[in-house]
Amino acid sequence: MKLLATIFTLFVAISHVGILVLEMFFWNHPIGQKIFSMTPEVAASSSVLAMNQGLYNGFLAAGLFWGLLKNRFDIKVFFLCCVVVAGIFGGMTAKTSILFTQGLPALIALILVFFSSRKASKPLKTA
Repeated sequence: MKLLATIFTLFVAISHVGILVLEMFFWNHPIGQKIFSMTPEVAASSSVLAMNQGLYNGFLAAGLFWGLLKNRFDIKVFFLCCVVVAGIFGGMTAKTSILFTQGLPALIALILVFFSSRKASKPLKTA
């Protein structure tokens, strides 16, 4: 279970690096325009905002990598919760698919992190 939690958390982190690259470097490129369904005019007028969004996605990825490297439950939970909230908000305000492409993988990773961190309970010693 711990390996599966690590794999899902790593997937979420890597996907946010990908989002960073798309939003910061390919927003005005035909690839970014196709992925985000934008005209060149819309892409040009929103590129500064997109770079800002990309930077925030990079911070989410960095936090997840940090949690994985330090093997810290609290750090992984905090950043996965941030991604879940961002996925829900993005799904409600920007594009419904964000809920499934960002929010759902983070939620699955979060659940796996919780289950993998549970320690077997020790029986109480009597007399």
